[in-house]
Parts: sequence; C-alpha cells; structure tokens
Amino acid sequence: MAETFLFNIAERVLEKLVHLSVQEIRLAFNVKTELERLEDTMSNIKAVLLDAERQQHHNEKLHLCMWKLRDIFYDAEDVIDDFKCEALRKQDAINHPNINLKVQFLASCCTSLPPSFSLRMGYKIKDINRRLDELATEWNSFALGPRSDDRHVLRRETSSFVDYSDVIGRDEDKENIISMLMKPSDDGNIPVIPIVGIGGLGKTTLAQLVYNDDRITRLFPLKIWICVSEEFDLSRLLKLIIKSVNDGERCDDSTLDALQARLRSLLNDKFLLVLDDVWNENQAKWVELRNLLRSTDGFLSSKIIVTTRSLNVASIMSSIPPYILKGLSLEDCLTLFIKWAFNDGNERHYPNLIRIGEEIVKKCKGVPLAVRTLGSLLFQKTDESDWIYIRENEIWRLKQNENDILPVLKLSYNHLPSHLQRCLAFLSLYKKDEIYYSDQVIRLWMANGFFEHPKQNQEWEDVGKRYLNELLSRCLIQKENDFGLGFSFKMHDLIHDLALEVSQRECKMVNPETKMVDEHVRHLLLCDEKLVEVPSVLEKLEKVQTVIVQDGSKRSKIVDKSLINPCVSNFKYLRALELRDSPLTDLPDSIGTLKHLRDLDLARSEGICELPRSFYKLYCLQSLNLGGTGLKQLPDSVQRLIELRRLVITVEAGHLKEIRAGCWTSLQYLELDRCMKLRCLPEGMQYLKSLRTLHLYICPRLASLPRSLKFLTKLEHLQIVSCMSMNLKMELEEEEDKDLQLSLKTLSLVNLINLRDLPRWLLQGSSSTLQQLRIRGCQNLWVLPAWLLNLTSLHELQIVDCDNLSALPEGIDCLTNLRELKIKKCRQLSKRYRENGGEDWHKIAHIQKVVIKDEE
Repeated sequence: MAETFLFNIAERVLEKLVHLSVQEIRLAFNVKTELERLEDTMSNIKAVLLDAERQQHHNEKLHLCMWKLRDIFYDAEDVIDDFKCEALRKQDAINHPNINLKVQFLASCCTSLPPSFSLRMGYKIKDINRRLDELATEWNSFALGPRSDDRHVLRRETSSFVDYSDVIGRDEDKENIISMLMKPSDDGNIPVIPIVGIGGLGKTTLAQLVYNDDRITRLFPLKIWICVSEEFDLSRLLKLIIKSVNDGERCDDSTLDALQARLRSLLNDKFLLVLDDVWNENQAKWVELRNLLRSTDGFLSSKIIVTTRSLNVASIMSSIPPYILKGLSLEDCLTLFIKWAFNDGNERHYPNLIRIGEEIVKKCKGVPLAVRTLGSLLFQKTDESDWIYIRENEIWRLKQNENDILPVLKLSYNHLPSHLQRCLAFLSLYKKDEIYYSDQVIRLWMANGFFEHPKQNQEWEDVGKRYLNELLSRCLIQKENDFGLGFSFKMHDLIHDLALEVSQRECKMVNPETKMVDEHVRHLLLCDEKLVEVPSVLEKLEKVQTVIVQDGSKRSKIVDKSLINPCVSNFKYLRALELRDSPLTDLPDSIGTLKHLRDLDLARSEGICELPRSFYKLYCLQSLNLGGTGLKQLPDSVQRLIELRRLVITVEAGHLKEIRAGCWTSLQYLELDRCMKLRCLPEGMQYLKSLRTLHLYICPRLASLPRSLKFLTKLEHLQIVSCMSMNLKMELEEEEDKDLQLSLKTLSLVNLINLRDLPRWLLQGSSSTLQQLRIRGCQNLWVLPAWLLNLTSLHELQIVDCDNLSALPEGIDCLTNLRELKIKKCRQLSKRYRENGGEDWHKIAHIQKVVIKDEE
C-alpha cells in the first residue's frame, strides 16, 4: 500500500510554523490568528496520526481521508515557505537598495510585509483552515487516540526446527559459524556472534542449521532458542529462557527476583543461546540480560548467536565483527526456485519455463525468501504466459502472503522512524542498480524539507549524514566506495522494490511509454534519450517538487528547451531541479519565478556561458552546481543568493569578483572545479564565516592561498587536487603564525608537483583538530617536517606516489592517536617500513592498521 508519510509531513510543517522568525510573522492580526489556528489544528491531528497510520491498512475510508489531509498539509507547507521567500526578498531589497527606485521603496518599508502579500497569504491560510474544518467531522468519526512513535514491528515466531531439504547453498556459512563457536573465548565475556543481513536472506535458517548440527549438540549440553522479535523485555526473555531449558515450567506470575534466581539454578552448565530476530538498540536492556547470564555458573565457555537486520544491534551486543550474510549464488537460487516451482523431477518436461525461470531468479539478487516467493507463485503453473507475467513485473506488484518477501522486508520499513521512512522511499526515484552519491542524496532530501531541525552545533548537512548512517546500519543501503568527505552506495533490488511500493504515489520515473501519472506525485525522474518533451501526462501536475533529468547529453538543444520550459512554467513549487550533462546554451529568464527552488544542478552543461538576469530572484537557493559549465565569470546575481550553502563553480576568468560583506554567510561548501585560467582565489574570503569545506580541483595556474583564509575558523576540510602551480606558501608575521587557530579535520594534497614543503601555517594552526592527512603524487616533496609530530589528534596518514620521500619524521611513535598508516607507490618508504625486513618497522608497529604496498 502506498504511504502518505503524513506524520513526517506534519512534523516538518509544525517545525516550520514554530521557527517562523519574528520578522517573517509581522502580519495583519487576522493573518497571525489564522496561522495560530492552523498550528493548533495540525498539532491535534498529529497527536493521533500514528494511530491512524496503524489503522489505515484495515480501514479504506481512513486511508482516503489521510490522502486528503496529505494534500492539505503540503499546501500548508507551500504557504509557510512563501513567508520565507518573502522575507528573503525583503532582505535582498535591504542589501541592494540602489538597484532601482522600486526596490529602494521596498527597502524603506521593509519592517513589515507588504499589505498585498499579507492579504494574499491571509486568504490562503484561511482556505486551508476551511478545508481542515470540512474534514474534521469525518476525521473525528474514526475515534483515533495518541500513540508513541516507538515504531515497533509485529512480532513473528520462529523455532529451532529446520527442514534440511529446504535449505540450499548455506553449507559454507554454517561451517564458518560453527568454527567461530568452537573457538575458546578470549576474556570473561560470553562471546556473541551476530549474523547480520536484510530480511529474507536466511539469517534464521543459518542459525537453525548451526543449532541442530551434531557437533554443536555435543559441545553445548544446554541449547536455548529464543525468538526475541520486537519486545526486548528482561522479564519476558527470562521466562522464555526458563521455559526453553525446563520444558513446560510455568513462571508467568513470578517476580523478576524469582526469575533471576531460577535462571541461575538452571544455567549450571555450558550453554548455547540463540537470540533470533533482535531489533533492540537500547544498550541498557542488553546489558541487563548479559549481566544476569554472566552471573550463572554455566556462563564460562558458553556462546550466544544473535540474528538481526541492524549493524547497530550487532555493535551493541558484541565486540567481535558481525558475520555479514551474503546472498546465494545464481546457481543455488535456480536450484531453490525449481524446488518451489515444480514437483520433484517435473521441471525436465518444461525447458522453456526453466529458461524464463533463470531470468526470474536474477530479479531476486540472491535472497532465498524472494526466490521461494516467486517459485511458490508459479507452482504447478505450466502456461508460459504466467511465467512471463512474473518475469516482466516488479516484485512489489505481485500478490504476496504474510510470510513472503515484501511483507517480511516491510518489517524493516515499519521499524524506521517516520523521517527515515520518507527518505528511504525517495530513493525509489532512481533506477535499480543506480550508484547513489551521499552528497547528492543529502542535497535533494534537504531541498525537499525531509530533515528534522538540527540540534545545537549541528548543520542541516550533518542531519543528512546521520540519516544515511542509520540506513547503512539497518542494512537498507550498502556502501560502495568511501571518498573521505562522502561515499557512494547501492540499494538491493528488493529494498528498491519495497521503496517503490511505499512511494508509488509520491515518486515517479517517466519515460516515453509512461501512460499515467498519479496526481499526488511530487518527485519526477525524466529519463530515456527518446524523451523529447515533457509528456502530456505531466501537464496537469502543479505541485511537483523534484525534477531530475537523465540522459540529457543525448538530446538536441531544441529538444532540451522544450523539456525545461514547461517544467519552469508548470511546477511553481519546484524545490530541486537537476539538469546534469544538459546541452542547454542558456536558462529561460522565467527561471526567476521558481521562488521555492533550493537545489539547482547544472553540472557539465558546457553550453551555458551566462546566467539569466532574473537569477538573483532564486532567494531560497541552497545548492548551486555550475561545475563543468562554460561560464565566463560568476555574475553578481549569484552573490545575492544569501541562502547558498553549497556552491560549485567553473569559470573561464583569471580572477573571480570580490566577495562582499554579508554575502554567502551560510555557505558551507565551496568548490572551484577546472578553472583553468584562475590565478588566485577571490578577495573577501574572510566573509565566508560558515565555510566548512573548500575543494580546489584542477586549477593549474592557482599558485597560492590568500591571507584571508586564516579567518576561516570553521573550515574543517581542505582538498587541493592537481593545482600544478600550487606551493601553499602564505607569508605570515611570526606572531600571526604563532597565534593562528584553525579547525581543519582533513587535509588532502593531491598531484601538487610544485609542493616542496608541507604548509606549516595550515597544519600547526590545526594541530589539535587535524584527524586525517593525505599526501598523494607530490613528487617534489623530499622530507616530512619534525613539527608533524605536533598533530596530536591525527588518526590517519596516507602517503601515495611520493617517490622522493625517504623517511617518516623521527619519533612517529609519539603520535599516539594515529590508528591508520597507508604507504603506497613510495619505494624508499615501502622498503624502510615494511613488516618483514624493514629497518624501521618497529617505529610504526604500534599503529593499529598499517598498509604498505608498492602499487595501488
């Protein structure tokens, strides 16, 4: 069933109402009253929304009512955002009062919002309140009540029994786990072996195989199987353990003290405890149980197996690395599929179906429950059309029973907090097997207002990173490559199917074959090189918030204009517009009407040489990617975008215009990308007080960094890549150098052939904060300075392709926080510090992780 994401939308809208600044709410009394009324109504609705979300699956009228509420809440969010847009327009009028007489007049009366705006907003808010009033009778009839947002999943029962004939392809995994169980424990703790993977992968089955193996039965006199599921309650778990050990013992009315005493009397020998299907991430609850088990006579040499979908659960319960369960091979999947789709031996009569079955099995991507689900759907069906139907349809469109793959995966979704549910669903907008990039995903989430308000000392980007880490820990996405400041990741096809199911009325991929688009859709991916214009099915959509255009490089200029112009004219509430690799030569001047736009990505659109005059009207723009464009110079209009948090620039000019005071005060990330003629960074860098990341990429004529950089006390990440003239010298007075206080956490110096010394002013100024130093391809760097030992917080040091470096600084063992050292393609260093035969290996032997290679 498609999700409304109503609880999360309500949370975000109410947050926006609360955070409306005093300046933004200086309105006519009746407008303020209507806003307060809206807040009260939405608060009352939100209080019972969790109950509504649980009941809607069994009440179609409630489900339809929630969809009506969703549209009203979205409209309320648009109106509230209008206040933000107007406040920013006012601020722009203050900052630029001399542009024309009209703007001068606006600046002179900017202490309150214009009466016409207040009147217009008053009508809109009043209309929203009216719509809510009309829905009130129906909503109240459902008799909903408040619930906590604990996101419990439905309990499912498992047992230790396993039918060996149903299990294929897990022999190696079984032997690995048994080998781990047979190892003696290293300390006084009970070794806990976590088996981690997505739902349906076979974690419980693997635990059952191990549990019933004869070697394990001989090794552990006591074996206990507990299906934990959602409720990690100490009293409940003790009762289950007691009943498992002493079959049939009744202890339902026993006190906790009595249960503890009985447990100690029963666990008097070595035991194996399996805790199946654990979701608990409350460490205190686990510690309670662990301490009780530790107090029993049998805890020495005992072992625990935990199955879970969460890496967080694994890290809480165990100090050893989790056993990450992989998918089955294609061959094993096909064997399993045939077992469920045919009676024994019957498959040999249907070679045509087996060929189709091979394609069906590929959809399952190694997940045995998915294989079983699709095989069961085809059991005793020999009509080829039935098999083709399964092959051609997405798994989420197929009818499934409670224990089939999507309902099982849905448990993981149901367990997510409401904000993560919406973020996960958004990822369905992309194609299967898509490589996602963390920074891009965070920008799009942020543009659409998916984030809860940052906590103290946090930025919006930090919230996005936390969300991604939570999805990683729950095995809903898998990291592919780590780039230091970000990472790429993939989503399993079955998780993508799950996301498609819950987001089908929120996100839509559109190609020339698309015949219908739900009117509720808010996020669009326009793909396929044959898509020459905006399809007619989109013409009636007005509330679209995201448009991503893919395969743009394959279109003609005329085609691309016919695609972009309707997007600008139709989608007035657009928050994100991505036009990467577009052959556009210019943007329409009407783009200035997209006052809600927060993310604009024009990366590698080489034909764009200038921006339209109306560009400054994009007051809400938070992220602007002009990397790889053909811009001659960055126009003044970009400096007027005071909400900018991320800016990527490519320009042909040798100098950038000076940054004026008051501009880009929110800028977090600045990247200069392939500015081939740029000789220096712009004057006024000291005004970028919020800047946390500066990336200089292939600017071959850029020779040095400006003195103003010393004022960027929030700068945490500096990357300088292939700036061939760069020497990183900056003349500072001795006292100035001594008192310099920077906050760098990571510094990457890559392919700087002119670099002969490390920048002391940068490193010494960040001596207590720098955690990661990467030096790569700096062939003229001959020595690492002794003062490098002052970097007391350094965790990671990487040196790659620096052939002339012959030694690390003497006393490298003084860097007690250094946990990782990588030396690659450095012949002298590799020979000197290698583990076997290196004369100075002993100087780095204390470092936790050392990688020394002659090649990459």
